[in-house]
Amino acid sequence: MPHPQIVTPEAAIRLARAIASDLSLYNEAKIIEGIQNDTLFDVLRDEIEEGRELYRSRVSPEIFNSTNFYDRAIVDIILKSKAHIKSKIW
Repeated sequence: MPHPQIVTPEAAIRLARAIASDLSLYNEAKIIEGIQNDTLFDVLRDEIEEGRELYRSRVSPEIFNSTNFYDRAIVDIILKSKAHIKSKIW
């Protein structure tokens, strides 16, 4: 049974943050490597795009096309939570 499409910004933000949390949880080593070497978006490209497609499939086109909730969640959940890792990017 397909999920109902998400049409509220609040629910879309929750979904985006949940996907980003899963990416963070299951890709810890890649994230650390990517931050240390300033290659995060290269080493996580496939995982981030897979998450984006899941997000796109669950939210209304209006929300997907007019917001940056998913990208913000990636930054908030993955990058900000790893600020303690030594890197030349900060």
